[in-house]
Amino acid sequence: MIAGATLLVVTITGTAAASGNDGLEKIRTDQWHLQYLKVDRAQRISQGEGIVVALPDTGVDVHPDLERNLLVGADIIPGGIGNGRLDRNSHGTGMAGLIAAHGRDAKKGALGIAPKAKVLPLYDTPESGLGNPDDLAKSIEYAITHHARIISISAASTPTIRLRAAVNAALDANIVIVAAAGNAPRETGVSYPASEPGVIAVGGVDRLGNHTALSVSGAELDVVAPAVDIYSTSTGGRYRKSSGTSDATAIVAGAAALIRSKYPNLPAQEVAHRLTATAIDKGPPGRDDEYGYGVIDLVAALTADVPPLGFETPSVTAPPATAAGRGNDDNSTARGLVTLGVLLAAGGGYLAWRRRRRGDDPPPRISR
Repeated sequence: MIAGATLLVVTITGTAAASGNDGLEKIRTDQWHLQYLKVDRAQRISQGEGIVVALPDTGVDVHPDLERNLLVGADIIPGGIGNGRLDRNSHGTGMAGLIAAHGRDAKKGALGIAPKAKVLPLYDTPESGLGNPDDLAKSIEYAITHHARIISISAASTPTIRLRAAVNAALDANIVIVAAAGNAPRETGVSYPASEPGVIAVGGVDRLGNHTALSVSGAELDVVAPAVDIYSTSTGGRYRKSSGTSDATAIVAGAAALIRSKYPNLPAQEVAHRLTATAIDKGPPGRDDEYGYGVIDLVAALTADVPPLGFETPSVTAPPATAAGRGNDDNSTARGLVTLGVLLAAGGGYLAWRRRRRGDDPPPRISR
């Protein structure tokens, strides 16, 4: 364990290795979240072209389903091969695949939410699972200087001075940050940096769209996404199945890439607003601590005529540009960098509409 940091643990709930074309087709079929989120319809509108998603994690293997979209990144800590493209754990490779895997063809292999986005792999967490919050800060700083448009953080961390400064610098640089809310019982509330105002905090739902017990709840939660039995890429050209808010976070990061590609001039806070404003309401009417504003709706987020921030009365924490400070939770439980493999997801608060959509509502519109 690194002094002054806290633990990062990845628990993989299973793997699935494909054998031949039948196995590769089964991987795609087993990615139930693609059908649930109507990814085929969303990808007719946007596939994430032109967007770089920075991924601070355990590194990313060069998987056949992902290789065209994997950039040369960086090793923030010693032990890699110098470019972020080595993963001895599989967590980072799994998250990268959920964001931007292109598969083998239309029906084979793993498919990401944004299959034409690029992933910038940043190795800041070793195989041992011990991570340093300031190494995560260094990853975020690297992402800023290398012009990432989105940062996907499937980890929980201690809010050190340097990490808080890095997160706020990224928000000020118009970068969308998506982070994991946390996995119960290890986490008992929304973790950092998901709890930072301006970060999109992601929780998880099961195959039926219901809150899963492994996902923490809290007032900072913004949206939810599939987080149970999620298939993605793994090391050595294999595949993995895992559950947790890590997976949900990577899925939402892919959704943000679709939006930023479709609306390249949209500020980061408006990207988050699109996700919350078009989310499908679950649980009690209005925002709640288990679902946030609801389950992400990719097609609505890409097509709805969404009023800009400030058009209606804000219902949650203001974005960083208008918030009275970003918050300083001095009572936060001291904990280390934790990537979550029965896994974790993220985010902070944004303005959103007072009333969320129900599942049978049409996409929101505003008269011109």
